[in-house]
Amino acid sequence: MTDININVPILARVEGEGALSIAIKNGEIETLNLSIYEPPRFFEKFLEGRRYDEVLDIVARICGICPVAYQMSAVQALEQIFQCTPNAWVRDMRRAFYCGEWLESHGLHVHMLAAPDFLGYGSAIEMAKDYPDEVKRGLRLHAIGNEILSLFGGRAVHPVGACVGGFYSAPSLKAVSDMLKKIECSMQDAEDLIAWTASLPMVERNQNFPSICIKHAREYPMNEGNIFSDTPALDLPKEHFDKHFKEEHVAHSTALHCLMDGTPYMLGPLSRINNCLYQLPENIQKLIAQTGIQFPSKNTFHSIVARAIEIYYALQEARRIFSDYSLPDESRSEFEVQSGIGYGCTEAPRGMLWHRYEVDEKGFITSSTIIPPTSQNQARIESDLMQSLHDFGLDKDQDAMRLHSEMVVRNYDPCISCSTHFLTLNVEKKP
Repeated sequence: MTDININVPILARVEGEGALSIAIKNGEIETLNLSIYEPPRFFEKFLEGRRYDEVLDIVARICGICPVAYQMSAVQALEQIFQCTPNAWVRDMRRAFYCGEWLESHGLHVHMLAAPDFLGYGSAIEMAKDYPDEVKRGLRLHAIGNEILSLFGGRAVHPVGACVGGFYSAPSLKAVSDMLKKIECSMQDAEDLIAWTASLPMVERNQNFPSICIKHAREYPMNEGNIFSDTPALDLPKEHFDKHFKEEHVAHSTALHCLMDGTPYMLGPLSRINNCLYQLPENIQKLIAQTGIQFPSKNTFHSIVARAIEIYYALQEARRIFSDYSLPDESRSEFEVQSGIGYGCTEAPRGMLWHRYEVDEKGFITSSTIIPPTSQNQARIESDLMQSLHDFGLDKDQDAMRLHSEMVVRNYDPCISCSTHFLTLNVEKKP
């Protein structure tokens, strides 16, 4: 068999840069590197010397798709340092705030990025010619998520409403009532989406990987819980993250790889469903059973179905919270600034996001560590690509291999803003 070198040029996007290089020799993959060439953004250094009340506005700008995740992980760490316990109203509203982010992020990914791969289209625009109703549904679900973000954050992109202790202000009764009506109107869209994603053509395959997410004793994981792994069994507080999870440099990428006890692992909606299916409401579990897909699942392509399930859950959870809404006496809890070390760990749409901060006695940040889900998923993506391409067939033509590789990478919803939409693919066949 002719040796093949597959090189996907770097594609710059807002969230970073990506490239893929594969060398095939004698019918086997000799090297496979997913390279993320992230420009130096220095957010951890930006935070040093800043007051604690500047942190949330700064970290929100790390990602335009999931600012809430960065804010909630950061505020959790700061409140641990200041020994601040938000009241029950704040806890519920933060969960609703997070629901908005899951809706807008998952709605965007399912309809605009992932579904075209499954249906054989080059883009959502092409897909819209044959599936206009589905694309419109995706836009509606994305929009309702953005409206929930604006309700608490003042705006959907880089929201500014959250603060240490809670929120700067509480939404009015009328605003929440109006939002509740919109959520009710979106429920059928979300229910239909589960059935639609489950009907998409998918390769039947199974891979071995640890499913990792945070896990809470009483609710589906989102904003609180211990770090949990199915295999090997792991259940540890967020403060012990760095005892098992280590970041390391790899020669082919400026993005750090993160391994759990030396092993790649998977974050995101499929891992959450795998570990916490039983915590979903009974009506959602019935809908899942009707799809015929068995969870826990080790078919990573089932991630698109998992995202659809979480869209429905986020709507239902937001409806539950808003149905019992009342104006609080205070929208934030009081606290005293003090020095210390704090940790935050929440579930961003694409997986577990971990923060660590050190603060001095005047409330200034002296050090920070932020480990996003995409860098944690990167080693798993490479492992998936290795097995998927073997199963797909290394004798396929270059376009087929390129498209399949894109589909595998995009399935993880890496937060490098479409960097998996590769450009031209060059295949060099050696004599």
